[in-house]
Amino acid sequence: MNTHKAGFVNIIGNPNVGKSTLMNVLVGEKLSIITSKAQTTRHRILGIVNDENYQIVFSDTPGIIKPAYELQESMMDFVKSAFDDADILIYMVEIGEKELKNEAFFNKIINSKIPVILLLNKIDKSTPEEVENKIEYWTNKLPNAFVYVISALENFNIEAVFNKIIELLPQSPAFYPKDQLTDKPERFFVNETIREKILKHYKKEIPYSVEVETESFEEEDEIIRIRAVIMVERDTQKGIIIGHKGSAIKRVGTEARKDLQKFFDKKIFLDLYVKVNKNWRSDERQLKRFGYKD
Repeated sequence: MNTHKAGFVNIIGNPNVGKSTLMNVLVGEKLSIITSKAQTTRHRILGIVNDENYQIVFSDTPGIIKPAYELQESMMDFVKSAFDDADILIYMVEIGEKELKNEAFFNKIINSKIPVILLLNKIDKSTPEEVENKIEYWTNKLPNAFVYVISALENFNIEAVFNKIIELLPQSPAFYPKDQLTDKPERFFVNETIREKILKHYKKEIPYSVEVETESFEEEDEIIRIRAVIMVERDTQKGIIIGHKGSAIKRVGTEARKDLQKFFDKKIFLDLYVKVNKNWRSDERQLKRFGYKD
């Protein structure tokens, strides 16, 4: 009789090391936002890989930072929770970096009772000597870890990592229905798709002051009608988001719609508008409403 394996595989690391790219490659779906800006991921997002004999629940988490305001505090709570329920921990680093910005988290990894897989990412950006040195450095620093060099972007060595994960998974029944891909509702992906375009097209503080909320999601046979609101903290930001004669928000809407049509495999009608929601990032009640607090 075949034994079934299942477990939570949680990906942690500093901001911008490629965690979301890795998760999307492993799951085979674009679930997490990927941009070149730091702190893109704000929530903990699950991606579920199903097979007859196993279920892997991958979890992408925000990059580890020293929190500067309420929103970032709750982003770090998502990271803490990733330590608590992991069956396997994936700790992701870039070739150039030395350790986690947070020492307490780093000590947790060193003393972890569960298997740790250390991934050296962005291998395409370095020399063979440098890679050798780094493997040695991390093997000494984390003697309990399985170390792999990868390029999430180039899909290099991902299969070896995937096979190791299956090998390390504990025996367990599935946690989720076998046809489920993620723990997040459809509206979440609408919000994230719009937010990704904002991260792409606006500079400085704007993307970090924005929250997106889908107010209505109506699915018909041929089309999904979506109405979403982009929230900013100040009136000046509202003007920047809309742009000259609405040109900026139009671009966001057009690009988001194209992505959503791919994601849902259906025609999309997207209605976007902008609202000022003063200082939402520091407001406990608002953060709860946007899913950052339990």
